[in-house]
Amino acid sequence: MIIGIGGGTGSGKTTLSKKIIETVGSHNVLIIEQDSYYKDLVDMPLDERRQANFDHPESVDLALLAEHLRDLKSGKCVEIPIYDFRTHTRSAETNRAEPKPVIILEGILIYADKAVASQIDVKIFVDTPDDIRFIRRLQRDISERGRTAESVIAQYFATVRPMHAQFVEPSRRRADLILPEHGNWEVGIDFLCSRIREEVDRTGELH
Repeated sequence: MIIGIGGGTGSGKTTLSKKIIETVGSHNVLIIEQDSYYKDLVDMPLDERRQANFDHPESVDLALLAEHLRDLKSGKCVEIPIYDFRTHTRSAETNRAEPKPVIILEGILIYADKAVASQIDVKIFVDTPDDIRFIRRLQRDISERGRTAESVIAQYFATVRPMHAQFVEPSRRRADLILPEHGNWEVGIDFLCSRIREEVDRTGELH
């Protein structure tokens, strides 16, 4: 069973994933991040890589992501790319992922691509105010990705904000469940986990 958790950058997707794992059990869940599937920009000069539009669907190898989701559903292992956000390149190594009863797919563009969205059984959209999302992204990119505040702000206005309006926000229409960031997630999580058990317990796989 594949659960999608979409929403804008910094919306709280990972926080929601952790809450689901707490309820279902980590041994039952495989988490896949859309960010692992960014295209390798090794052939571009570093300055050009930094100017790339990472919020457009063309920046992500969505065909490979859709293929991996199909393989996992059919019980096959996949080799998930390892992406370096400091250099905007892929590692020569990969992370081998084995299928589990529940697969959580996180990402801002997972509903914008039909091939990927069609593999997702339950689609969740985390709805978070723009100012909160921006502050979270600013803090993350500075602390985890070696960015300067100036570069994060420039990127936000150049690509993040317009791409959110063009691709991310409209994709919420495909969601089965919309969770407000400051709302009561417990009801939504209870509903979701009940759905998971209905779908997976009958196979005897979830324990």
